[in-house]
Amino acid sequence: MPNLAAETASLEEQLQGWGEVILMTDKVLRWERAWFPLALMSVVSFSFLMIYYLDPSVLSGVSCFVMFLCLADYLVPALAPRIFGSNKWTTEQQQRFHEICSNLVKSRRRIVGWWKRLFTLKEEKPKMYFMTMLFTLAVVAWIGQQVHNLFLTYLIVSFLLLFPGLNQHGIITKYIGMAKREINKLLKHKEKKNE
Repeated sequence: MPNLAAETASLEEQLQGWGEVILMTDKVLRWERAWFPLALMSVVSFSFLMIYYLDPSVLSGVSCFVMFLCLADYLVPALAPRIFGSNKWTTEQQQRFHEICSNLVKSRRRIVGWWKRLFTLKEEKPKMYFMTMLFTLAVVAWIGQQVHNLFLTYLIVSFLLLFPGLNQHGIITKYIGMAKREINKLLKHKEKKNE
């Protein structure tokens, strides 16, 4: 398995044509300006409203999405230097681009690690694996049955796009801390009852 630096360098090379767009997207996702979350949610909401209004079939929707990705893959590397000006690429921007690529590699490694742990669990404790998977998939199926597919997808996409900004501004840490305090209070209260 290649080391982190080699994987990061390889990813940087692959994404070089997208550098300016990735940096701008990073600024939007981390909410560097106060109006970025509103703009982000407006674009996501408009996109999902259009999907709801047009009501494309699955095949049409996937085809249009892949066509959009192909157009972006072709046009962005050609147009980005003209729009953003490649001569403005600074050391700070290069460092941030390196950090983003490094974080992407680390995230991919985490996902692969979880995937390997899942298969290790399957081999070492097949009953535990079976029960965990059965319960998890049953809960997901129940949620999918209760909530409309498009609305559920909207919620997931919205959360994933807002997550970096929520994390950057400490909102997630704040609420996780509050949840931990409440759980500790409940546990202490339960211990006092048992005494």
